[in-house]
Amino acid sequence: MATSTGTGWAQLRQQARSLETQTENLFHSYSQFASMAKPPQNPSEDEVRIESQLKDILERRDSLIAQLSRLLDSEATLTASALKQNNLARHREILQDHRRELQRLTSAIAETRDRANLLSNVRSDISAYRASNPDTAEADYMLEERGRIDESHSMMDGVLSQAYAINENFGLQRENLASINRRIVSAAGSVPGMNALIGKIGTKRRRDAIILGAFIGFCFLMLLFFR
Repeated sequence: MATSTGTGWAQLRQQARSLETQTENLFHSYSQFASMAKPPQNPSEDEVRIESQLKDILERRDSLIAQLSRLLDSEATLTASALKQNNLARHREILQDHRRELQRLTSAIAETRDRANLLSNVRSDISAYRASNPDTAEADYMLEERGRIDESHSMMDGVLSQAYAINENFGLQRENLASINRRIVSAAGSVPGMNALIGKIGTKRRRDAIILGAFIGFCFLMLLFFR
């Protein structure tokens, strides 16, 4: 008797876990209808089918939990364990969570569809009003164009402001560089013999340049002579 009861418990628990996994997979597909930017005005066949499958699986799981509970009650005076009681409580908890999740997703899908239908109705009413009142439609069009022009002007003002700021920054940098140059020249002039040293360095550089140019010219003439 105990062996038969244990086998039935294991089989029922395996079915319950399998249905819990199927529920999670269906939730993944069902949640996509709540995240649609433009849902259809009426529920699609897939949406109705998945919702029906979820409700059916939840009912089957409820029935399995009831069977598990009856098995556990039959073992109350024999080999009932705290582990089985914990397993049963866990299955009940997951079932309640999934029932709440189904209710949440169903409400979210309905709100998304109602919002989309409301926006669609508002647009239709506006289009119908404009069609029946061409003068008002033209005025609205002119206001929209004026808004786009104002937006373009604001963008151009922003670009010009940035250009003026960059130009001002360049001017400050030029003033800083000129100030640094003046300080360097002033410091060089205040050091005794600095100007003479700078002059000698410049003379030496010019002399070296003349010597190097004469040498290159000589090499070039020798190359032409011995060809």
